[in-house]
Amino acid sequence: MADDKIPVTILTGFLGSGKTTLLNRILSEQHGQRVAVIENEFGEVGVDQALVINADEEIFEMNNGCICCTVRGDLIRVLANLMKRRDKFDRVLVETTGLADPGPVAQTFFMDEDIQEDFRLDGIVTLVDAKHLDMHLEDSKEAREQVAFADVLVLNKIDLVDEIAVERLERRARSMNAMAKIVRSRMADVPIGDVLDIGGFDLDRALEHKPTFLEPEYPFEWAGVFQASGDLQLVLGDGPDPTMNVVVIPGGVLAGDDFKPTAERVLRLYGRKGESLAPGGRIAPGEKQYTLELAGKGPKSFTIGVPEPGLYTLFIQHTPEEFALRIEDGRGKRLEPTSAKAFAAGHTHDDTVTSVGIETEGTVDRNKFNAWLGKLLREQGVDIFRSKGILNIKGDDKRFVFQGVHMLLDGDSDRPWGRGRRVNQLCFIGRKLDREALVSGFRACLA
Repeated sequence: MADDKIPVTILTGFLGSGKTTLLNRILSEQHGQRVAVIENEFGEVGVDQALVINADEEIFEMNNGCICCTVRGDLIRVLANLMKRRDKFDRVLVETTGLADPGPVAQTFFMDEDIQEDFRLDGIVTLVDAKHLDMHLEDSKEAREQVAFADVLVLNKIDLVDEIAVERLERRARSMNAMAKIVRSRMADVPIGDVLDIGGFDLDRALEHKPTFLEPEYPFEWAGVFQASGDLQLVLGDGPDPTMNVVVIPGGVLAGDDFKPTAERVLRLYGRKGESLAPGGRIAPGEKQYTLELAGKGPKSFTIGVPEPGLYTLFIQHTPEEFALRIEDGRGKRLEPTSAKAFAAGHTHDDTVTSVGIETEGTVDRNKFNAWLGKLLREQGVDIFRSKGILNIKGDDKRFVFQGVHMLLDGDSDRPWGRGRRVNQLCFIGRKLDREALVSGFRACLA
């Protein structure tokens, strides 16, 4: 393309497909381009950044659980910060968590005017694990979306299956996405020219696959406008989440008016870390997000400070029905919104998929760890999508890095620890994970 916009590549793929391996290849090859990396992890312990080589100052981690739920606010913020250092890089690579639907990530580059001015989406590269592709396509909507949205599909780990299986997998992928270029690889070893400078994301194909592609998805599900003459009380009952993110802004639209301009403004606030607020705390209307703490049984009340009479709009992460939400005036009278808008969730996740993170100091007995992890994966490997970690092995001055996919496991010594703090970091992602058993099992491996 002849313009001077910064090309952006989205690197996606299900858990354990080889995204980090490909990312390291891109960062280490002599292709003459400076790459800024934006990473997102699903997991309680951020391991991926420590696995990326040459990470230093050009890597930006968004460890917020799901890049596709809060992506536009968060990604807009990070990209805006990148533009302050425009002379430091030539292109951007966004690596999504393996549980992300890439659609909302790509949306960012078509729906935000500021981003459109400076960046262009060069393409979506999806890695798939040849050994486990069939299982993931059957079990995961996200895995199917990742294949469907790909401009380039890297069929990785072909050394783990025979040629007949590779041909069959290619046919299956082609039936889901006839337009994608398919590249076979072992250890994510693909020519850089196959994954960079693809030549532009195919918007028409995205719309064909998902006609609602250009309809914005938001990290909040409801907004209501309230008339206030003094402080209000926001009361929340028991719900499905121990926290609730909220924003209250002065002003509001009338019934029938368009909520979108206000929603786009609030979206950016959701890209910032919310201020934690315990029950009884005070919410100040303005350019700020709050994370309300809702642990424990029974209703929780928060004060909305109203500096002057007028309309105020409340944006909330979940629907009012989920938490029996009500707004009361200073006399305890329940108020109804003068106008309201429900924002339908753009996608859902498999709630049975969780992560368990373990982070602790100490040295690890190699034999005990191998025995424990081997037994764990033999017995529960079908439900453990991904295991990865960095260990401080007794008697070894180098970090030991391991990465697993289901029952398959690979590990080796990495770079020296140096003078930094030696901390063991592990992350397990899967179904039916027993946190207590995993933590106690690993602690039993400490020397």
